[in-house]
Amino acid sequence: MASIKLKGGDLIARKLGEIAKKVASGHEVSVGFPSDAKYPDGTSVAMVAAIHNFGAPAAGIPPRPFFSRMIEEHKAEWGPKLGHAIKTLQWSGKQALGALGNDIAGDLRESILNGGWQDLSEITLMLRTMRSDDQRLKVTGKTVGQAAALIAAGAKHKRTKTGSAPLIDTGYMLNSISYTIDGGEERE
Repeated sequence: MASIKLKGGDLIARKLGEIAKKVASGHEVSVGFPSDAKYPDGTSVAMVAAIHNFGAPAAGIPPRPFFSRMIEEHKAEWGPKLGHAIKTLQWSGKQALGALGNDIAGDLRESILNGGWQDLSEITLMLRTMRSDDQRLKVTGKTVGQAAALIAAGAKHKRTKTGSAPLIDTGYMLNSISYTIDGGEERE
């Protein structure tokens, strides 16, 4: 751990002033989904993430609040982690925010993977089966109708490599999570 030994009031005041300048630099960390992250068909990853976090009842998508829950569960940890990082990284606020951004991105991935979310519908599982059989398949209203018809006719979906876990079908959302410092270059 970084430590500083000082004697004398003027020296202490000067050193504290130097530390304050390093820490109070006005830097900001942002964690989430970059606006330019897209699925192969051009759909915004951030938009899909928002739909899944808040749900879309009209489309039959229940809320799976991975982002909201992650914030609620971990927000109390971030201040102490930042304080520890600032000391460990010799009072560099920007580097400490980078370390914190990396931790928060990890918390977000963990929330997606282990959220205990409502099971996927049989139609969604059938769509996964259909897409595993034809990688070029585009999911549209028509393909959703075809999947529903197959389920209604008694067809069974097969287990795909992602199984029935919500939010991780293609991995695009999970792998798009990043953080930035001061809106700069994205980091994973």
